[in-house]
Amino acid sequence: MSLRLATFNVENLLTRFDFTGFRNQLRQDRVIKLFEVNSEGVYQQLEQARVIAATDDTRQMTALAIADADADILCLQEIDNMAALQAFEYGYLFRMVGNGYRQKFLVEGNDGRGIDVAVLMREETRDGQKIELRDIRSHAMTTYRDFDLFDEDLALTNRIDDKIFKRDCLELDLLIGGRPLSLYVVHFKSMGNPRDGLDGRQSTLPLRRAEARAVRRIIENRFGAGRTAKKSFAICGDMNDYQERVDVVGRRGAGYRFEHQTEVESALDVFSHDGFAENVVVRRQPLDRWTLYHARGPQEQHLCQLDYIWLSPALAAHNSGRLPEIIRNGQPYRTVFPPGQEVERYPRTGWDRPKASDHCPVVMTLDLP
Repeated sequence: MSLRLATFNVENLLTRFDFTGFRNQLRQDRVIKLFEVNSEGVYQQLEQARVIAATDDTRQMTALAIADADADILCLQEIDNMAALQAFEYGYLFRMVGNGYRQKFLVEGNDGRGIDVAVLMREETRDGQKIELRDIRSHAMTTYRDFDLFDEDLALTNRIDDKIFKRDCLELDLLIGGRPLSLYVVHFKSMGNPRDGLDGRQSTLPLRRAEARAVRRIIENRFGAGRTAKKSFAICGDMNDYQERVDVVGRRGAGYRFEHQTEVESALDVFSHDGFAENVVVRRQPLDRWTLYHARGPQEQHLCQLDYIWLSPALAAHNSGRLPEIIRNGQPYRTVFPPGQEVERYPRTGWDRPKASDHCPVVMTLDLP
Protein backbone atom coordinates (compact mmCIF):
# COMPACT_ATOMS: atom_id res chain seq x y z
CA MET A 1 0.00 0.00 0.00
CA SER A 2 1.54 3.32 -1.08
CA LEU A 3 0.54 6.95 -0.71
CA ARG A 4 1.76 9.88 -2.79
CA LEU A 5 2.12 13.01 -0.64
CA ALA A 6 3.00 16.40 -2.16
CA THR A 7 3.39 20.04 -1.24
CA PHE A 8 3.24 23.05 -3.57
CA ASN A 9 3.12 26.83 -3.15
CA VAL A 10 0.95 27.77 -6.14
CA GLU A 11 1.47 31.53 -5.54
CA ASN A 12 -1.49 33.89 -5.23
CA LEU A 13 -4.47 31.77 -6.20
CA LEU A 14 -6.77 34.75 -5.68
CA THR A 15 -10.37 35.62 -6.45
CA ARG A 16 -9.87 39.36 -6.02
CA PHE A 17 -7.92 42.15 -7.67
CA ASP A 18 -5.26 44.24 -5.94
CA PHE A 19 -5.72 47.91 -6.85
CA THR A 20 -3.28 49.31 -4.27
CA GLY A 21 -0.64 49.80 -6.95
CA PHE A 22 -2.31 53.00 -8.12
CA ARG A 23 -1.27 54.76 -4.91
CA ASN A 24 1.72 52.59 -3.99
CA GLN A 25 4.04 52.07 -6.94
CA LEU A 26 5.93 49.38 -5.05
CA ARG A 27 2.76 47.27 -5.48
CA GLN A 28 2.22 48.18 -9.13
CA ASP A 29 2.77 45.57 -11.82
CA ARG A 30 5.69 46.27 -14.14
CA VAL A 31 3.51 46.22 -17.27
CA ILE A 32 1.33 49.08 -16.07
CA LYS A 33 4.45 51.04 -15.07
CA LEU A 34 5.21 51.34 -18.80
CA PHE A 35 2.09 53.44 -19.35
CA GLU A 36 0.88 56.77 -18.04
CA VAL A 37 -2.31 56.14 -16.10
CA ASN A 38 -3.72 59.15 -14.26
CA SER A 39 -7.19 57.91 -13.40
CA GLU A 40 -7.77 55.38 -10.65
CA GLY A 41 -10.81 54.08 -12.51
CA VAL A 42 -8.77 53.46 -15.66
CA TYR A 43 -6.04 51.86 -13.56
CA GLN A 44 -8.54 49.42 -12.08
CA GLN A 45 -9.82 48.46 -15.52
CA LEU A 46 -6.28 47.90 -16.80
CA GLU A 47 -5.32 45.87 -13.75
CA GLN A 48 -8.38 43.67 -14.13
CA ALA A 49 -7.63 43.09 -17.82
CA ARG A 50 -3.97 42.34 -17.11
CA VAL A 51 -4.70 39.81 -14.37
CA ILE A 52 -7.44 38.02 -16.29
CA ALA A 53 -5.34 37.81 -19.45
CA ALA A 54 -2.36 36.35 -17.61
CA THR A 55 -4.15 34.02 -15.22
CA ASP A 56 -5.35 31.34 -17.65
CA ASP A 57 -1.85 30.45 -18.88
CA THR A 58 -0.49 30.55 -15.33
CA ARG A 59 -3.15 28.27 -13.90
CA GLN A 60 -2.91 25.81 -16.76
CA MET A 61 0.79 25.43 -15.88
CA THR A 62 0.00 25.21 -12.17
CA ALA A 63 -2.45 22.42 -12.92
CA LEU A 64 0.08 20.63 -15.15
CA ALA A 65 2.64 20.70 -12.32
CA ILE A 66 0.05 19.24 -9.95
CA ALA A 67 -0.89 16.63 -12.55
CA ASP A 68 2.77 15.60 -12.85
CA ALA A 69 3.02 15.31 -9.06
CA ASP A 70 0.08 12.88 -9.22
CA ALA A 71 -0.45 13.09 -5.46
CA ASP A 72 -3.12 11.37 -3.42
CA ILE A 73 -2.80 14.11 -0.80
CA LEU A 74 -1.74 17.59 -1.89
CA CYS A 75 -0.74 20.34 0.56
CA LEU A 76 -1.09 23.81 -0.96
CA GLN A 77 -0.02 27.30 0.05
CA GLU A 78 -1.25 30.76 -1.00
CA ILE A 79 -4.92 29.92 -1.53
CA ASP A 80 -7.33 32.87 -1.23
CA ASN A 81 -10.36 30.95 0.00
CA MET A 82 -12.43 27.84 -0.59
CA ALA A 83 -14.20 29.44 -3.56
CA ALA A 84 -10.85 29.98 -5.30
CA LEU A 85 -9.79 26.41 -4.54
CA GLN A 86 -13.03 24.94 -5.85
CA ALA A 87 -12.94 27.03 -9.03
CA PHE A 88 -9.33 26.02 -9.71
CA GLU A 89 -9.97 22.36 -8.95
CA TYR A 90 -13.03 22.18 -11.19
CA GLY A 91 -11.88 24.43 -14.04
CA TYR A 92 -8.23 23.38 -14.26
CA LEU A 93 -7.23 20.34 -12.21
CA PHE A 94 -10.21 18.29 -13.29
CA ARG A 95 -9.40 18.98 -16.95
CA MET A 96 -5.66 18.38 -16.56
CA VAL A 97 -5.74 15.35 -14.26
CA GLY A 98 -8.90 13.70 -15.56
CA ASN A 99 -10.44 13.39 -12.12
CA GLY A 100 -10.54 15.83 -9.29
CA TYR A 101 -9.91 15.91 -5.58
CA ARG A 102 -13.22 15.33 -3.84
CA GLN A 103 -11.95 16.19 -0.37
CA LYS A 104 -10.92 19.83 0.14
CA PHE A 105 -9.95 21.52 3.39
CA LEU A 106 -9.09 25.16 4.13
CA VAL A 107 -9.33 27.21 7.32
CA GLU A 108 -8.88 30.99 7.20
CA GLY A 109 -5.56 31.89 8.83
CA ASN A 110 -3.67 35.02 9.87
CA ASP A 111 -2.07 36.29 6.67
CA GLY A 112 -2.78 39.97 6.01
CA ARG A 113 -3.20 39.32 2.29
CA GLY A 114 -5.64 36.49 2.98
CA ILE A 115 -3.53 33.66 1.54
CA ASP A 116 -4.10 30.38 3.36
CA VAL A 117 -2.88 26.81 3.44
CA ALA A 118 -5.16 24.09 2.11
CA VAL A 119 -5.27 20.35 1.54
CA LEU A 120 -6.72 18.39 -1.37
CA MET A 121 -7.25 14.65 -0.97
CA ARG A 122 -8.55 11.89 -3.15
CA GLU A 123 -11.15 9.51 -1.73
CA GLU A 124 -8.75 6.61 -2.31
CA THR A 125 -5.06 6.14 -3.05
CA ARG A 126 -4.08 4.96 -6.51
CA ASP A 127 -4.08 1.37 -5.29
CA GLY A 128 -7.55 1.65 -3.79
CA GLN A 129 -6.89 2.37 -0.10
CA LYS A 130 -9.50 4.64 1.48
CA ILE A 131 -8.33 8.09 2.62
CA GLU A 132 -10.34 9.21 5.66
CA LEU A 133 -10.24 12.42 7.68
CA ARG A 134 -10.73 11.76 11.37
CA ASP A 135 -10.15 15.30 12.63
CA ILE A 136 -8.85 18.69 11.49
CA ARG A 137 -7.55 21.50 13.70
CA SER A 138 -6.31 25.00 13.00
CA HIS A 139 -3.62 26.45 15.25
CA ALA A 140 -3.86 29.96 13.85
CA MET A 141 -4.93 31.42 17.20
CA THR A 142 -2.00 30.01 19.19
CA THR A 143 0.08 32.78 20.82
CA TYR A 144 3.65 32.98 22.06
CA ARG A 145 2.28 33.04 25.61
CA ASP A 146 0.36 29.80 25.03
CA PHE A 147 3.57 27.89 24.30
CA ASP A 148 5.94 30.02 26.38
CA LEU A 149 8.03 30.78 23.28
CA PHE A 150 8.51 34.53 23.68
CA ASP A 151 12.14 35.71 23.85
CA GLU A 152 14.30 38.81 23.44
CA ASP A 153 14.66 38.38 19.67
CA LEU A 154 10.89 38.20 19.18
CA ALA A 155 10.36 41.21 21.45
CA LEU A 156 11.99 43.42 18.83
CA THR A 157 8.99 43.03 16.51
CA ASN A 158 6.28 41.17 18.43
CA ARG A 159 4.30 41.10 21.66
CA ILE A 160 3.83 38.11 23.91
CA ASP A 161 0.14 37.75 23.03
CA ASP A 162 0.73 37.92 19.27
CA LYS A 163 -0.10 34.84 17.23
CA ILE A 164 2.84 32.56 16.48
CA PHE A 165 1.81 31.45 13.01
CA LYS A 166 1.79 34.20 10.42
CA ARG A 167 -0.53 31.98 8.36
CA ASP A 168 -1.45 28.74 10.14
CA CYS A 169 -0.45 25.25 11.11
CA LEU A 170 -3.28 23.06 9.85
CA GLU A 171 -3.33 19.66 11.57
CA LEU A 172 -5.11 16.68 10.01
CA ASP A 173 -5.56 13.25 11.56
CA LEU A 174 -5.95 10.74 8.75
CA LEU A 175 -6.50 7.06 8.17
CA ILE A 176 -4.97 5.66 4.99
CA GLY A 177 -6.30 2.16 4.40
CA GLY A 178 -6.93 2.03 8.14
CA ARG A 179 -3.40 3.16 9.06
CA PRO A 180 -2.89 6.45 10.94
CA LEU A 181 -1.06 9.46 9.53
CA SER A 182 -0.86 12.90 11.13
CA LEU A 183 -0.27 15.74 8.70
CA TYR A 184 0.86 19.28 9.56
CA VAL A 185 0.59 21.88 6.78
CA VAL A 186 2.38 25.21 7.19
CA HIS A 187 3.52 28.35 5.41
CA PHE A 188 6.13 30.08 7.55
CA LYS A 189 6.87 33.80 7.71
CA SER A 190 8.40 35.10 4.49
CA MET A 191 11.81 36.73 4.38
CA GLY A 192 11.30 40.44 4.82
CA ASN A 193 13.33 43.56 4.23
CA PRO A 194 16.75 44.20 5.80
CA ARG A 195 16.59 45.61 9.33
CA ASP A 196 19.16 46.69 11.93
CA GLY A 197 22.07 45.63 9.76
CA LEU A 198 20.59 42.19 9.05
CA ASP A 199 19.45 40.93 5.68
CA GLY A 200 15.83 39.94 5.09
CA ARG A 201 16.40 36.30 5.98
CA GLN A 202 18.24 36.97 9.22
CA SER A 203 15.90 39.73 10.38
CA THR A 204 12.87 37.41 10.18
CA LEU A 205 14.64 34.25 11.38
CA PRO A 206 13.30 34.50 14.98
CA LEU A 207 9.72 34.45 13.68
CA ARG A 208 10.26 31.30 11.63
CA ARG A 209 12.20 29.65 14.43
CA ALA A 210 9.25 30.25 16.75
CA GLU A 211 6.88 28.79 14.14
CA ALA A 212 9.04 25.67 13.83
CA ARG A 213 9.20 25.34 17.62
CA ALA A 214 5.43 25.67 17.78
CA VAL A 215 4.91 22.93 15.19
CA ARG A 216 7.21 20.67 17.17
CA ARG A 217 5.36 21.52 20.39
CA ILE A 218 2.01 20.69 18.78
CA ILE A 219 3.33 17.27 17.73
CA GLU A 220 4.91 16.61 21.13
CA ASN A 221 1.71 17.64 22.89
CA ARG A 222 -0.18 15.22 20.70
CA PHE A 223 2.05 12.16 21.13
CA GLY A 224 4.14 13.04 24.18
CA ALA A 225 7.60 14.58 24.31
CA GLY A 226 10.21 11.90 23.66
CA ARG A 227 7.60 9.55 22.17
CA THR A 228 7.18 11.04 18.70
CA ALA A 229 9.86 9.03 16.88
CA LYS A 230 7.73 5.92 16.46
CA LYS A 231 4.65 7.79 15.24
CA SER A 232 3.67 8.42 11.63
CA PHE A 233 3.62 12.15 10.92
CA ALA A 234 4.64 14.51 8.13
CA ILE A 235 5.22 18.27 8.17
CA CYS A 236 4.65 19.84 4.75
CA GLY A 237 4.76 23.31 3.29
CA ASP A 238 6.67 26.41 2.25
CA MET A 239 8.95 27.16 5.20
CA ASN A 240 10.66 30.20 3.69
CA ASP A 241 14.04 29.13 5.03
CA TYR A 242 16.85 26.80 4.06
CA GLN A 243 19.77 24.97 5.64
CA GLU A 244 21.84 25.02 2.48
CA ARG A 245 21.90 26.75 -0.87
CA VAL A 246 23.60 26.55 -4.24
CA ASP A 247 25.22 29.84 -5.21
CA VAL A 248 24.90 30.54 -8.92
CA VAL A 249 28.06 32.39 -9.96
CA GLY A 250 28.21 34.08 -13.36
CA ARG A 251 25.82 35.60 -15.81
CA ARG A 252 23.93 34.78 -18.96
CA GLY A 253 26.26 34.64 -21.96
CA ALA A 254 29.39 34.15 -19.87
CA GLY A 255 28.25 30.91 -18.26
CA TYR A 256 27.68 29.77 -14.68
CA ARG A 257 29.26 27.69 -12.00
CA PHE A 258 27.45 26.25 -8.99
CA GLU A 259 28.80 26.28 -5.43
CA HIS A 260 27.08 24.37 -2.62
CA GLN A 261 26.98 26.24 0.71
CA THR A 262 25.76 25.20 4.17
CA GLU A 263 24.04 27.81 6.34
CA VAL A 264 25.37 28.48 9.84
CA GLU A 265 21.83 28.56 11.25
CA SER A 266 18.29 28.03 10.05
CA ALA A 267 14.88 27.98 11.65
CA LEU A 268 14.62 24.40 10.39
CA ASP A 269 17.39 23.27 12.72
CA VAL A 270 14.51 22.90 15.21
CA PHE A 271 13.41 19.79 13.29
CA SER A 272 16.76 18.33 12.29
CA HIS A 273 19.31 18.95 15.04
CA ASP A 274 18.29 15.96 17.18
CA GLY A 275 16.59 13.82 14.57
CA PHE A 276 13.04 14.89 15.42
CA ALA A 277 12.16 14.69 11.71
CA GLU A 278 13.92 14.03 8.41
CA ASN A 279 13.92 16.35 5.41
CA VAL A 280 13.63 13.68 2.73
CA VAL A 281 14.88 16.03 -0.02
CA VAL A 282 18.36 15.72 1.52
CA ARG A 283 18.40 12.20 0.05
CA ARG A 284 18.96 13.82 -3.35
CA GLN A 285 22.36 15.06 -4.54
CA PRO A 286 23.46 18.44 -3.04
CA LEU A 287 23.05 20.39 -6.30
CA ASP A 288 19.67 18.77 -6.93
CA ARG A 289 17.70 19.68 -3.79
CA TRP A 290 16.43 23.12 -4.77
CA THR A 291 12.80 24.12 -5.18
CA LEU A 292 13.24 27.85 -5.91
CA TYR A 293 15.61 30.12 -7.82
CA HIS A 294 16.30 33.50 -6.19
CA ALA A 295 17.98 36.32 -8.11
CA ARG A 296 18.56 40.03 -7.67
CA GLY A 297 21.11 40.59 -10.39
CA PRO A 298 24.34 38.65 -11.09
CA GLN A 299 25.73 39.36 -7.62
CA GLU A 300 22.84 37.74 -5.73
CA GLN A 301 21.50 34.53 -7.20
CA HIS A 302 21.11 31.11 -5.69
CA LEU A 303 19.04 27.93 -5.74
CA CYS A 304 17.55 26.80 -2.45
CA GLN A 305 14.93 24.55 -0.92
CA LEU A 306 11.95 26.40 0.55
CA ASP A 307 9.40 23.60 0.11
CA TYR A 308 9.56 20.60 2.43
CA ILE A 309 8.25 17.20 3.36
CA TRP A 310 9.60 16.34 6.82
CA LEU A 311 8.91 12.78 7.98
CA SER A 312 8.91 11.31 11.47
CA PRO A 313 11.84 8.94 12.11
CA ALA A 314 9.57 5.89 11.90
CA LEU A 315 8.01 6.97 8.63
CA ALA A 316 11.39 7.96 7.16
CA ALA A 317 13.00 4.65 8.16
CA HIS A 318 10.08 2.68 6.72
CA ASN A 319 10.73 4.45 3.38
CA SER A 320 14.53 4.57 3.59
CA GLY A 321 15.15 3.47 0.01
CA ARG A 322 12.94 6.08 -1.64
CA LEU A 323 13.79 9.46 -3.12
CA PRO A 324 11.39 12.41 -3.31
CA GLU A 325 10.58 13.96 -6.67
CA ILE A 326 10.81 17.67 -7.50
CA ILE A 327 8.66 18.85 -10.42
CA ARG A 328 10.54 21.71 -12.16
CA ASN A 329 8.81 21.82 -15.56
CA GLY A 330 6.80 24.89 -14.59
CA GLN A 331 9.86 27.01 -13.85
CA PRO A 332 10.32 30.12 -16.02
CA TYR A 333 13.23 30.20 -18.46
CA ARG A 334 15.15 32.68 -16.31
CA THR A 335 15.70 29.92 -13.72
CA VAL A 336 19.27 28.68 -14.01
CA PHE A 337 19.50 24.87 -13.91
CA PRO A 338 22.73 23.05 -12.97
CA PRO A 339 24.08 20.74 -15.70
CA GLY A 340 22.08 17.56 -16.20
CA GLN A 341 18.93 18.91 -14.56
CA GLU A 342 17.30 20.52 -17.60
CA VAL A 343 13.64 19.71 -18.15
CA GLU A 344 11.09 20.17 -20.91
CA ARG A 345 9.07 23.15 -19.81
CA TYR A 346 5.33 23.41 -20.19
CA PRO A 347 3.91 25.05 -23.34
CA ARG A 348 3.76 28.87 -23.30
CA THR A 349 6.21 29.18 -20.39
CA GLY A 350 7.82 32.61 -20.46
CA TRP A 351 11.18 34.07 -19.51
CA ASP A 352 9.79 35.25 -16.18
CA ARG A 353 6.05 34.63 -16.68
CA PRO A 354 3.76 32.93 -17.28
CA LYS A 355 4.94 30.06 -15.11
CA ALA A 356 3.42 27.44 -12.84
CA SER A 357 4.98 29.13 -9.81
CA ASP A 358 8.39 30.23 -8.63
CA HIS A 359 8.16 27.17 -6.37
CA CYS A 360 8.36 23.52 -7.41
CA PRO A 361 6.08 20.76 -6.16
CA VAL A 362 7.81 18.19 -3.94
CA VAL A 363 6.27 14.72 -3.90
CA MET A 364 7.09 11.55 -1.98
CA THR A 365 5.73 8.05 -2.40
CA LEU A 366 5.28 6.50 1.05
CA ASP A 367 4.42 3.18 2.59
CA LEU A 368 2.82 3.54 5.99
CA PRO A 369 4.08 1.30 8.79
